[in-house]
Amino acid sequence: MLLSEFDYDLPESFIAQTPCEPRDHSKLLILDSQTGRIEHKIFYQLKEYLKPGDTIIFNDTKVIPARLIGTKDETGAKIEVFLLSRKTGDEWEALVKPGKKARVGAKINFGEELSCEIIENTDFGGRIVKFHYEGIFEEILDRLGETPLPPYIHEKLQDKERYQTVYAKERGSAAAPTAGLHFTKAMLTDLKEKGINLGFVTLHVGLGTFRPVNVEKIEEHQMHREYYSLPKETADLINLTKQRGNRVIAIGTTAIRTLESASEKKDFIEAKSGWTDIFIYPGYEFKIVDALVTNFHLPKSTLLMLISAFSGKENIFHAYEEAKKCKYRFFSFGDAMFLLNQKSK
Repeated sequence: MLLSEFDYDLPESFIAQTPCEPRDHSKLLILDSQTGRIEHKIFYQLKEYLKPGDTIIFNDTKVIPARLIGTKDETGAKIEVFLLSRKTGDEWEALVKPGKKARVGAKINFGEELSCEIIENTDFGGRIVKFHYEGIFEEILDRLGETPLPPYIHEKLQDKERYQTVYAKERGSAAAPTAGLHFTKAMLTDLKEKGINLGFVTLHVGLGTFRPVNVEKIEEHQMHREYYSLPKETADLINLTKQRGNRVIAIGTTAIRTLESASEKKDFIEAKSGWTDIFIYPGYEFKIVDALVTNFHLPKSTLLMLISAFSGKENIFHAYEEAKKCKYRFFSFGDAMFLLNQKSK
């Protein structure tokens, strides 16, 4: 398939610059992928489309203040270090800008309490950096680091907690699993009271989710690895749900990538953790997930390819055009979709 097949026009005015208040009052587009039928709702009405016995799977990763601004030791030049994932101990994979000034051996200072040295280049144009400090690294990072927002968001975030889900727990993401930003704690309570099961996985969002596709034949694109964990409690919940004939609903593309990475056969999954570079595009046969809550994604992105695989490319592009007509807000702080798998019952 060609990259150009996943392009669409989106005026900049559609890109949400601030999160919706309250969280659960964003718009929600319902797409029945079997019929192509579209409905327009408000996010808190999602529960009307869920049934007792359904299981919702959330990604409980927590965004870290991953952007550090420092100066090169020798010249004083300004350097940005964007943390992607921890390798071992004090070594991290990172994006460093400008790259020409970030050669192996370069030292970068972030004040008196933190510095790093570039020790290796990576296959994806990044760097491996080793930090030096006294004290607890996470506490220092909380003080010196900045919450990273996508480059298409130009307004400053007034409350950094609005770029965290209300159930965020496991530190390690360079970006939020944004489909989950619509949920409130009260909404989670309502879902449980309705008999809907809540399960949690972890996928630390890194370069893999957002790295642009630079090849014309999408099958040649290689994803960057991201760490995930699926606990036994969640695996057991999913298997029981499937045995009873109920649905598994993923909240966001990171949750769906975790579940599909961990499953090796239809309707069964085992507890597992590791690194995934799964790339889902049209033609993929889903093994676990029956429905998906997701935001609206960038043109030519792997996320747009994933949801096109899930609900059918023609359905998705028709839904995007309808969303533009109805003035939906797009991308990280934008509105949401509820998608049924084309082959789900």
